[in-house]
Amino acid sequence: MEQHLQIALAAATRAGDFLRSHVGQTIVVNQTTAHDIKLQLDEQAQEMIFSDLQSAFPDHALFGEEGIGGNPDSDHQWVVDPLDGTVNFFYGIPHWCVSIALRRAGKVVTGVIYDPNTREIWSYDESDGIPRLNGSPIRVAQRRTLGEAVVIVGLSRTTEAKANALPIMLRMIDEARKCRFMGSAALAMAYVACGRIDAYMEPGISLWDVAAGIPLVEAAGGVVRLTPKAGHEKYSVAAQSGAVESIAQARWVGGALELQP
Repeated sequence: MEQHLQIALAAATRAGDFLRSHVGQTIVVNQTTAHDIKLQLDEQAQEMIFSDLQSAFPDHALFGEEGIGGNPDSDHQWVVDPLDGTVNFFYGIPHWCVSIALRRAGKVVTGVIYDPNTREIWSYDESDGIPRLNGSPIRVAQRRTLGEAVVIVGLSRTTEAKANALPIMLRMIDEARKCRFMGSAALAMAYVACGRIDAYMEPGISLWDVAAGIPLVEAAGGVVRLTPKAGHEKYSVAAQSGAVESIAQARWVGGALELQP
């Protein structure tokens, strides 16, 4: 196994189990807004991950939701979301994860997503190019009609994002078998990769939300389309199996998601 993947797996597992050990305990809140929350545990988990990565790869850059580190001039950059689904975690909803990706010269070559609640870990490394769930190869769903499909539509808190996402959500509610909003972009990507859902669409995310899931979905036979937005490493995302004809070419254009009729 490639060393990058070994270290990422170990770091994600250590941080995830640390977070899980605090479920049900008193949690220190560092910052709150109308629609989000920042926990001391977010920072602690990222510090753990950064420590593991920097110990193994001292010349690499580190880029995470809770800050940056390492060598900013390196063409190897670790992209970390130490706790994706913070609000779920804080409220005791067992749908959150740790996400770690390695980007080399702009391309994600290693990805790990760990769900400590289910002990599931999705992984990919370019050394063999095989996406896995708990060590077993995975593939995207092969359902072909929207009426059979389950779709996650992300609805972030900005006025623009809500205006762009709501029409898509309403269409998916009407036409898909089920439309879900679950609160973890990384797990949504992982679920697309292993065939649990058929598509995940969101008009406003950060790179750390989806980086680890990009090679997982693509190597599993799916399609990921990122559309850059204003702001550093901000995007709209459409990740899906490619098998459902009416959404196979889904992409965000000018703030709207283009779908087949």
